[in-house]
Amino acid sequence: MNARWGLLILVLLLTPAAARDDGRYAQSPLKGWFDGLRSGKGPCCSDADGYAVSDPDWEMRDGKYRVRIDGNWIDVPDDAVITEPNRAGKTMVWPLYTYTGGEPKTLYGIRCFMPGAMT
Repeated sequence: MNARWGLLILVLLLTPAAARDDGRYAQSPLKGWFDGLRSGKGPCCSDADGYAVSDPDWEMRDGKYRVRIDGNWIDVPDDAVITEPNRAGKTMVWPLYTYTGGEPKTLYGIRCFMPGAMT
C-alpha cells in the first residue's frame, strides 16, 4: 500500500462522523447520558444520530450481534457494542453512511450498538 492510501485511510478514521442533532432532544432527561455514550469506535454523538431498533430487527447469533438496517442484516463489530447499562431501555444503533448533498447514501459501518431487553 503506498503512503497516499495510508494517509487517506488515517484521515478518514480520525474524521468525526457528522452529527445531526438538530435540537429535538434538547429537553430529554437522558440527553447528557446519550451525548456521553462511547463505543470502542468513538463517541456515538447523541440520541439524534441513532435510532431505536425493533426486536425482530436485531439478534444475537453465535455470540455476535446482528442488526437489520435498510432491509439488510449487518454484523455488529465487537468494538461498536456499548457495554454500559442501557438507561434508555430500547435497542439502538448508530449507523455510518456516506453522504451526498446532505442525504445518507451508502451504509459503510456501525459506530455504536446498544442492545436492549428482547421482549
